[in-house]
Amino acid sequence: MLTDINITDPSSYNTSLALYFLGYVLFEVPANIVLKKLDPQKWLPILTIAWGITATFQGFVSSESGFFAARFFMGVAEAGLFPGCIFVFSMYFKRNERHWRVAVFFGGAAVAGAFGGVLAWAIGHMEHVGSRPNWAWIFILEGILTVLVGISAFFWVPGYPLDAKFLTDREKMILLDRLAKDGDSADKEPFSWDGVWAAFKDPLVIAYALLFHGFAFPLYSLSLFLPTIISGLGYASWQAQILTVPTYSSALLLILIFAYTSHKTKTRGLWIIAGGGIAIIGYIVLLTTSTAGQRYVGVFFCVMGIYSSNALLLSWPSENVSPQTKRAVASGIQIFIGDIGAIAGVLVYRPSLSTHFYRTPHLISIGYTVFGCLVALVLWWHMGRENYRRAGLQAAATTSDAEQVTTGGERMGDMHPAYVYQV
Repeated sequence: MLTDINITDPSSYNTSLALYFLGYVLFEVPANIVLKKLDPQKWLPILTIAWGITATFQGFVSSESGFFAARFFMGVAEAGLFPGCIFVFSMYFKRNERHWRVAVFFGGAAVAGAFGGVLAWAIGHMEHVGSRPNWAWIFILEGILTVLVGISAFFWVPGYPLDAKFLTDREKMILLDRLAKDGDSADKEPFSWDGVWAAFKDPLVIAYALLFHGFAFPLYSLSLFLPTIISGLGYASWQAQILTVPTYSSALLLILIFAYTSHKTKTRGLWIIAGGGIAIIGYIVLLTTSTAGQRYVGVFFCVMGIYSSNALLLSWPSENVSPQTKRAVASGIQIFIGDIGAIAGVLVYRPSLSTHFYRTPHLISIGYTVFGCLVALVLWWHMGRENYRRAGLQAAATTSDAEQVTTGGERMGDMHPAYVYQV
Protein backbone atom coordinates (compact mmCIF):
# COMPACT_ATOMS: atom_id res chain seq x y z
CA MET A 1 0.00 0.00 0.00
CA LEU A 2 2.71 2.50 0.98
CA THR A 3 4.55 1.81 -2.27
CA ASP A 4 1.43 2.37 -4.38
CA ILE A 5 0.85 5.83 -2.87
CA ASN A 6 4.52 6.78 -3.14
CA ILE A 7 5.42 6.64 0.54
CA THR A 8 9.04 5.61 1.11
CA ASP A 9 9.25 5.82 4.90
CA PRO A 10 7.80 2.63 6.50
CA SER A 11 7.13 4.51 9.74
CA SER A 12 4.54 6.63 7.88
CA TYR A 13 2.08 3.81 8.48
CA ASN A 14 2.58 4.25 12.23
CA THR A 15 2.08 7.99 11.80
CA SER A 16 -1.21 7.36 9.96
CA LEU A 17 -2.43 5.20 12.84
CA ALA A 18 -1.46 7.89 15.34
CA LEU A 19 -3.48 10.44 13.33
CA TYR A 20 -6.44 8.03 13.34
CA PHE A 21 -6.39 7.86 17.13
CA LEU A 22 -5.81 11.62 17.36
CA GLY A 23 -9.14 12.11 15.59
CA TYR A 24 -10.62 9.58 17.99
CA VAL A 25 -9.26 11.39 21.06
CA LEU A 26 -10.26 14.91 20.02
CA PHE A 27 -13.89 14.05 19.23
CA GLU A 28 -14.61 11.39 21.86
CA VAL A 29 -16.22 13.58 24.50
CA PRO A 30 -17.95 16.00 22.05
CA ALA A 31 -19.52 13.02 20.26
CA ASN A 32 -21.08 11.72 23.47
CA ILE A 33 -22.31 15.20 24.38
CA VAL A 34 -24.09 15.32 21.00
CA LEU A 35 -25.47 11.82 21.69
CA LYS A 36 -27.04 13.00 24.96
CA LYS A 37 -28.43 16.16 23.35
CA LEU A 38 -29.68 14.36 20.23
CA ASP A 39 -30.82 10.72 20.06
CA PRO A 40 -28.87 7.47 19.55
CA GLN A 41 -31.41 6.43 16.89
CA LYS A 42 -30.13 9.27 14.70
CA TRP A 43 -26.59 9.91 15.91
CA LEU A 44 -25.14 6.37 15.82
CA PRO A 45 -26.30 5.64 12.24
CA ILE A 46 -24.94 9.04 11.10
CA LEU A 47 -21.52 8.18 12.56
CA THR A 48 -21.62 4.74 10.95
CA ILE A 49 -22.40 6.16 7.52
CA ALA A 50 -19.70 8.83 7.90
CA TRP A 51 -17.13 6.16 8.76
CA GLY A 52 -18.17 4.01 5.80
CA ILE A 53 -17.91 6.91 3.35
CA THR A 54 -14.46 7.87 4.67
CA ALA A 55 -13.25 4.26 4.50
CA THR A 56 -14.52 3.91 0.93
CA PHE A 57 -12.68 7.02 -0.23
CA GLN A 58 -9.52 5.78 1.47
CA GLY A 59 -9.44 3.12 -1.23
CA PHE A 60 -8.85 5.91 -3.78
CA VAL A 61 -6.05 7.87 -2.06
CA SER A 62 -2.91 8.36 -4.11
CA SER A 63 -0.66 10.49 -1.90
CA GLU A 64 0.71 10.59 1.62
CA SER A 65 -1.29 13.69 2.55
CA GLY A 66 -4.52 12.11 1.31
CA PHE A 67 -3.75 8.93 3.22
CA PHE A 68 -3.09 10.85 6.44
CA ALA A 69 -6.27 12.92 6.02
CA ALA A 70 -8.39 9.82 5.44
CA ARG A 71 -7.01 8.12 8.56
CA PHE A 72 -7.66 11.20 10.70
CA PHE A 73 -11.28 11.56 9.58
CA MET A 74 -11.89 7.83 10.05
CA GLY A 75 -10.95 8.40 13.69
CA VAL A 76 -13.26 11.41 13.91
CA ALA A 77 -16.19 9.40 12.52
CA GLU A 78 -15.56 6.40 14.77
CA ALA A 79 -14.97 8.42 17.95
CA GLY A 80 -18.57 8.38 19.16
CA LEU A 81 -19.55 4.84 18.17
CA PHE A 82 -18.15 2.66 20.95
CA PRO A 83 -18.86 4.95 23.95
CA GLY A 84 -22.23 5.76 22.40
CA CYS A 85 -23.20 2.10 22.21
CA ILE A 86 -22.06 1.54 25.80
CA PHE A 87 -24.24 4.46 26.93
CA VAL A 88 -27.26 3.02 25.11
CA PHE A 89 -26.71 -0.32 26.89
CA SER A 90 -26.70 1.57 30.20
CA MET A 91 -30.12 3.02 29.37
CA TYR A 92 -31.81 -0.36 28.80
CA PHE A 93 -30.20 -2.73 31.29
CA LYS A 94 -29.77 -2.80 35.04
CA ARG A 95 -26.34 -2.03 36.41
CA ASN A 96 -25.36 -5.64 37.09
CA GLU A 97 -26.49 -6.67 33.59
CA ARG A 98 -24.48 -4.14 31.58
CA HIS A 99 -21.08 -5.85 31.67
CA TRP A 100 -22.60 -8.87 29.90
CA ARG A 101 -23.80 -6.73 27.01
CA VAL A 102 -20.56 -4.78 26.73
CA ALA A 103 -18.57 -8.04 26.87
CA VAL A 104 -20.57 -9.53 24.01
CA PHE A 105 -20.31 -6.26 22.08
CA PHE A 106 -16.56 -6.06 22.64
CA GLY A 107 -16.32 -9.76 21.82
CA GLY A 108 -17.60 -8.69 18.42
CA ALA A 109 -14.27 -6.88 18.00
CA ALA A 110 -12.50 -10.19 18.56
CA VAL A 111 -14.78 -11.89 16.03
CA ALA A 112 -14.13 -9.03 13.59
CA GLY A 113 -10.42 -9.57 14.13
CA ALA A 114 -10.80 -13.26 13.36
CA PHE A 115 -12.88 -12.82 10.23
CA GLY A 116 -11.00 -9.67 9.26
CA GLY A 117 -7.88 -11.75 8.78
CA VAL A 118 -9.70 -14.20 6.55
CA LEU A 119 -11.39 -11.36 4.66
CA ALA A 120 -8.09 -9.58 4.11
CA TRP A 121 -6.59 -12.80 2.78
CA ALA A 122 -9.54 -13.30 0.39
CA ILE A 123 -9.62 -9.71 -0.85
CA GLY A 124 -5.87 -9.95 -1.32
CA HIS A 125 -6.62 -11.97 -4.46
CA MET A 126 -8.38 -8.98 -6.08
CA GLU A 127 -5.16 -7.37 -7.30
CA HIS A 128 -5.79 -4.98 -10.24
CA VAL A 129 -9.53 -5.71 -10.36
CA GLY A 130 -11.04 -2.52 -11.76
CA SER A 131 -7.51 -1.09 -12.01
CA ARG A 132 -7.34 -0.89 -8.22
CA PRO A 133 -4.74 -2.64 -6.02
CA ASN A 134 -5.93 -5.32 -3.60
CA TRP A 135 -5.46 -3.15 -0.47
CA ALA A 136 -7.80 -0.53 -1.98
CA TRP A 137 -10.58 -3.10 -2.34
CA ILE A 138 -10.37 -3.87 1.40
CA PHE A 139 -11.32 -0.26 2.20
CA ILE A 140 -13.83 0.08 -0.66
CA LEU A 141 -15.80 -3.10 0.07
CA GLU A 142 -15.77 -2.72 3.85
CA GLY A 143 -16.70 0.96 3.49
CA ILE A 144 -19.66 0.28 1.20
CA LEU A 145 -20.90 -2.50 3.49
CA THR A 146 -20.65 -0.15 6.49
CA VAL A 147 -22.64 2.55 4.68
CA LEU A 148 -25.41 0.05 3.93
CA VAL A 149 -25.46 -1.10 7.57
CA GLY A 150 -25.54 2.54 8.71
CA ILE A 151 -28.55 3.32 6.49
CA SER A 152 -30.42 0.28 7.78
CA ALA A 153 -29.52 1.30 11.37
CA PHE A 154 -31.99 4.20 11.19
CA PHE A 155 -34.71 1.56 11.32
CA TRP A 156 -33.45 -0.68 14.13
CA VAL A 157 -31.14 1.27 16.48
CA PRO A 158 -33.26 2.11 19.55
CA GLY A 159 -33.87 5.56 20.97
CA TYR A 160 -34.14 6.16 24.70
CA PRO A 161 -36.44 3.83 26.75
CA LEU A 162 -39.14 6.46 27.31
CA ASP A 163 -39.48 6.86 23.54
CA ALA A 164 -38.81 3.26 22.48
CA LYS A 165 -41.15 2.57 19.56
CA PHE A 166 -40.24 -1.11 19.30
CA LEU A 167 -41.84 -1.81 22.71
CA THR A 168 -45.54 -2.12 23.46
CA ASP A 169 -46.94 0.08 26.23
CA ARG A 170 -46.91 -2.88 28.62
CA GLU A 171 -43.33 -3.82 27.74
CA LYS A 172 -42.23 -0.22 28.18
CA MET A 173 -43.94 -0.07 31.59
CA ILE A 174 -42.13 -3.25 32.71
CA LEU A 175 -38.80 -1.94 31.45
CA LEU A 176 -39.15 1.44 33.11
CA ASP A 177 -40.27 -0.16 36.37
CA ARG A 178 -37.22 -2.45 36.62
CA LEU A 179 -34.88 0.40 35.62
CA ALA A 180 -36.40 2.80 38.17
CA LYS A 181 -35.61 0.35 40.99
CA ASP A 182 -31.94 0.16 39.94
CA GLY A 183 -30.77 3.63 38.95
CA ASP A 184 -31.38 6.62 36.71
CA SER A 185 -32.11 4.97 33.35
CA ALA A 186 -35.87 5.46 33.65
CA ASP A 187 -35.47 9.22 34.21
CA LYS A 188 -36.22 11.73 31.48
CA GLU A 189 -33.07 13.68 32.25
CA PRO A 190 -32.33 16.69 30.02
CA PHE A 191 -28.77 17.43 28.96
CA SER A 192 -26.89 19.36 31.63
CA TRP A 193 -23.52 21.11 31.48
CA ASP A 194 -23.33 20.52 35.24
CA GLY A 195 -23.29 16.80 34.43
CA VAL A 196 -20.41 17.35 31.99
CA TRP A 197 -18.31 19.16 34.59
CA ALA A 198 -19.25 16.61 37.26
CA ALA A 199 -17.69 13.88 35.10
CA PHE A 200 -14.46 15.82 34.60
CA LYS A 201 -14.22 16.60 38.33
CA ASP A 202 -14.83 13.04 39.58
CA PRO A 203 -11.53 11.31 40.49
CA LEU A 204 -13.12 7.90 39.85
CA VAL A 205 -13.96 8.87 36.26
CA ILE A 206 -10.33 9.90 35.70
CA ALA A 207 -9.24 6.60 37.27
CA TYR A 208 -11.44 4.62 34.85
CA ALA A 209 -9.78 6.56 32.03
CA LEU A 210 -6.28 5.83 33.33
CA LEU A 211 -7.26 2.18 33.65
CA PHE A 212 -8.15 2.03 29.96
CA HIS A 213 -5.03 4.05 29.14
CA GLY A 214 -2.94 1.26 30.62
CA PHE A 215 -4.73 -1.49 28.72
CA ALA A 216 -5.25 0.48 25.46
CA PHE A 217 -1.53 0.42 24.65
CA PRO A 218 -1.33 -3.39 24.39
CA LEU A 219 -4.90 -3.70 23.05
CA TYR A 220 -4.37 -1.59 19.95
CA SER A 221 -0.78 -2.58 19.36
CA LEU A 222 -1.94 -6.21 19.29
CA SER A 223 -5.05 -5.61 17.18
CA LEU A 224 -3.18 -3.50 14.61
CA PHE A 225 0.16 -5.29 14.48
CA LEU A 226 -0.77 -8.90 15.25
CA PRO A 227 -0.28 -10.10 11.63
CA THR A 228 3.11 -8.32 11.58
CA ILE A 229 4.10 -9.93 14.88
CA ILE A 230 3.04 -13.38 13.68
CA SER A 231 4.78 -12.96 10.31
CA GLY A 232 7.93 -12.24 12.35
CA LEU A 233 7.76 -15.88 13.47
CA GLY A 234 8.67 -16.88 9.92
CA TYR A 235 5.25 -17.10 8.27
CA ALA A 236 4.23 -15.53 4.98
CA SER A 237 1.89 -12.54 5.15
CA TRP A 238 -1.17 -14.53 4.07
CA GLN A 239 -0.37 -17.27 6.59
CA ALA A 240 -0.06 -14.67 9.35
CA GLN A 241 -3.56 -13.37 8.50
CA ILE A 242 -5.01 -16.86 8.84
CA LEU A 243 -3.11 -17.54 12.08
CA THR A 244 -4.76 -14.56 13.76
CA VAL A 245 -8.11 -16.39 13.62
CA PRO A 246 -7.44 -18.94 16.43
CA THR A 247 -6.06 -16.23 18.74
CA TYR A 248 -9.12 -13.99 18.36
CA SER A 249 -11.48 -16.95 18.69
CA SER A 250 -9.81 -17.91 21.96
CA ALA A 251 -10.05 -14.30 23.14
CA LEU A 252 -13.81 -14.35 22.55
CA LEU A 253 -14.13 -17.52 24.61
CA LEU A 254 -12.19 -16.03 27.53
CA ILE A 255 -14.21 -12.80 27.32
CA LEU A 256 -17.41 -14.78 27.85
CA ILE A 257 -15.86 -16.84 30.66
CA PHE A 258 -14.69 -13.69 32.46
CA ALA A 259 -18.10 -12.04 32.00
CA TYR A 260 -19.76 -15.08 33.60
CA THR A 261 -17.30 -15.43 36.49
CA SER A 262 -17.31 -11.71 37.25
CA HIS A 263 -21.11 -11.84 37.40
CA LYS A 264 -21.10 -14.83 39.73
CA THR A 265 -18.47 -13.32 42.02
CA LYS A 266 -19.99 -9.82 41.78
CA THR A 267 -16.61 -8.25 41.13
CA ARG A 268 -14.95 -6.66 38.13
CA GLY A 269 -11.60 -5.32 39.34
CA LEU A 270 -9.99 -8.63 40.31
CA TRP A 271 -10.92 -10.23 36.97
CA ILE A 272 -9.48 -7.25 35.09
CA ILE A 273 -6.25 -7.82 37.00
CA ALA A 274 -6.40 -11.55 36.23
CA GLY A 275 -6.65 -10.82 32.50
CA GLY A 276 -3.70 -8.47 32.77
CA GLY A 277 -1.72 -11.21 34.50
CA ILE A 278 -2.45 -13.66 31.68
CA ALA A 279 -1.25 -11.07 29.13
CA ILE A 280 1.95 -10.41 31.08
CA ILE A 281 2.70 -14.14 31.04
CA GLY A 282 2.21 -14.05 27.27
CA TYR A 283 4.64 -11.17 26.82
CA ILE A 284 7.21 -12.94 28.99
CA VAL A 285 6.88 -16.01 26.77
CA LEU A 286 7.44 -13.83 23.69
CA LEU A 287 10.54 -12.31 25.26
CA THR A 288 12.14 -15.46 26.63
CA THR A 289 11.55 -18.07 23.91
CA SER A 290 12.96 -18.42 20.42
CA THR A 291 10.91 -21.00 18.49
CA ALA A 292 7.87 -20.08 16.40
CA GLY A 293 5.58 -22.50 18.25
CA GLN A 294 6.48 -21.18 21.69
CA ARG A 295 6.10 -17.56 20.65
CA TYR A 296 2.77 -18.30 18.98
CA VAL A 297 1.56 -19.66 22.34
CA GLY A 298 2.73 -16.39 23.89
CA VAL A 299 0.63 -14.48 21.35
CA PHE A 300 -2.42 -16.50 22.46
CA PHE A 301 -1.89 -15.50 26.09
CA CYS A 302 -1.38 -11.82 25.19
CA VAL A 303 -4.51 -11.54 23.06
CA MET A 304 -6.73 -13.55 25.41
CA GLY A 305 -5.65 -11.63 28.52
CA ILE A 306 -5.78 -8.12 27.06
CA TYR A 307 -9.13 -8.59 25.32
CA SER A 308 -10.85 -10.15 28.35
CA SER A 309 -9.67 -7.33 30.65
CA ASN A 310 -10.80 -4.61 28.24
CA ALA A 311 -14.24 -6.21 27.88
CA LEU A 312 -14.80 -5.70 31.62
CA LEU A 313 -13.08 -2.37 32.21
CA LEU A 314 -14.99 -0.64 29.41
CA SER A 315 -18.30 -1.47 31.10
CA TRP A 316 -17.18 -0.44 34.60
CA PRO A 317 -18.06 3.28 34.33
CA SER A 318 -21.50 2.45 32.90
CA GLU A 319 -22.18 0.42 36.04
CA ASN A 320 -20.91 2.99 38.53
CA VAL A 321 -21.44 6.51 37.16
CA SER A 322 -24.75 8.34 37.58
CA PRO A 323 -26.77 10.38 36.55
CA GLN A 324 -27.14 10.10 32.78
CA THR A 325 -25.23 13.11 31.42
CA LYS A 326 -22.34 12.43 33.74
CA ARG A 327 -22.29 8.77 32.65
CA ALA A 328 -22.38 9.64 28.94
CA VAL A 329 -19.46 12.02 29.33
CA ALA A 330 -17.59 9.58 31.58
CA SER A 331 -17.66 6.95 28.83
CA GLY A 332 -16.22 9.51 26.44
CA ILE A 333 -13.54 10.59 28.91
CA GLN A 334 -12.52 6.98 29.53
CA ILE A 335 -11.84 6.36 25.85
CA PHE A 336 -10.49 9.89 25.25
CA ILE A 337 -7.70 9.48 27.82
CA GLY A 338 -7.38 5.75 27.15
CA ASP A 339 -6.71 6.20 23.45
CA ILE A 340 -3.72 8.40 24.19
CA GLY A 341 -2.23 5.06 25.20
CA ALA A 342 -3.26 3.75 21.78
CA ILE A 343 -1.35 6.59 20.11
CA ALA A 344 1.73 5.64 22.11
CA GLY A 345 1.28 1.99 21.14
CA VAL A 346 1.11 2.55 17.40
CA LEU A 347 4.18 4.81 17.54
CA VAL A 348 6.24 2.37 19.61
CA TYR A 349 5.55 -0.69 17.43
CA ARG A 350 7.45 0.85 14.53
CA PRO A 351 9.97 -0.73 12.13
CA SER A 352 12.97 0.88 13.84
CA LEU A 353 12.08 -0.94 17.10
CA SER A 354 11.32 -4.32 15.53
CA THR A 355 14.73 -5.84 16.34
CA HIS A 356 14.86 -8.93 18.56
CA PHE A 357 11.21 -9.67 17.75
CA TYR A 358 9.94 -6.30 19.03
CA ARG A 359 11.71 -6.75 22.38
CA THR A 360 11.51 -3.09 23.45
CA PRO A 361 7.82 -2.61 22.47
CA HIS A 362 6.91 -5.85 24.28
CA LEU A 363 8.67 -4.64 27.43
CA ILE A 364 6.80 -1.34 27.24
CA SER A 365 3.54 -3.31 26.82
CA ILE A 366 4.31 -5.16 30.06
CA GLY A 367 4.85 -1.82 31.80
CA TYR A 368 1.56 -0.42 30.56
CA THR A 369 -0.30 -3.60 31.54
CA VAL A 370 1.20 -3.53 35.05
CA PHE A 371 0.12 0.11 35.34
CA GLY A 372 -3.42 -0.82 34.29
CA CYS A 373 -3.55 -3.65 36.83
CA LEU A 374 -2.42 -1.28 39.61
CA VAL A 375 -5.15 1.23 38.69
CA ALA A 376 -7.73 -1.59 38.71
CA LEU A 377 -6.50 -2.65 42.16
CA VAL A 378 -6.78 0.91 43.51
CA LEU A 379 -10.31 1.28 42.09
CA TRP A 380 -11.40 -2.09 43.50
CA TRP A 381 -9.98 -1.24 46.94
CA HIS A 382 -11.28 2.34 47.06
CA MET A 383 -14.83 1.53 45.96
CA GLY A 384 -14.99 -1.42 48.34
CA ARG A 385 -13.92 0.82 51.23
CA GLU A 386 -16.43 3.49 50.15
CA ASN A 387 -19.24 0.91 50.04
CA TYR A 388 -18.34 -0.11 53.60
CA ARG A 389 -18.35 3.53 54.76
CA ARG A 390 -21.70 4.25 53.12
CA ALA A 391 -23.23 1.11 54.58
CA GLY A 392 -22.25 2.43 58.01
CA LEU A 393 -23.84 5.80 57.30
CA GLN A 394 -27.07 4.17 56.15
CA ALA A 395 -27.21 1.95 59.22
CA ALA A 396 -26.76 4.95 61.50
CA ALA A 397 -29.17 7.25 59.63
CA THR A 398 -32.72 7.86 60.80
CA THR A 399 -35.61 7.64 58.35
CA SER A 400 -35.80 11.44 58.12
CA ASP A 401 -32.04 11.67 57.42
CA ALA A 402 -32.38 9.19 54.59
CA GLU A 403 -35.29 11.15 53.14
CA GLN A 404 -33.43 14.46 53.33
CA VAL A 405 -30.58 13.29 51.11
CA THR A 406 -33.01 12.21 48.37
CA THR A 407 -34.99 15.46 48.25
CA GLY A 408 -33.90 18.57 46.42
CA GLY A 409 -34.88 18.09 42.81
CA GLU A 410 -31.88 16.69 40.95
CA ARG A 411 -30.72 13.12 41.39
CA MET A 412 -27.50 12.79 43.40
CA GLY A 413 -26.52 9.70 41.44
CA ASP A 414 -23.30 8.04 42.53
CA MET A 415 -22.83 10.73 45.21
CA HIS A 416 -25.90 9.48 47.10
CA PRO A 417 -24.95 7.81 50.42
CA ALA A 418 -27.12 4.80 49.51
CA TYR A 419 -25.42 4.28 46.12
CA VAL A 420 -23.42 1.04 46.08
CA TYR A 421 -20.47 0.73 43.70
CA GLN A 422 -19.95 -2.40 41.61
CA VAL A 423 -16.40 -3.34 42.58
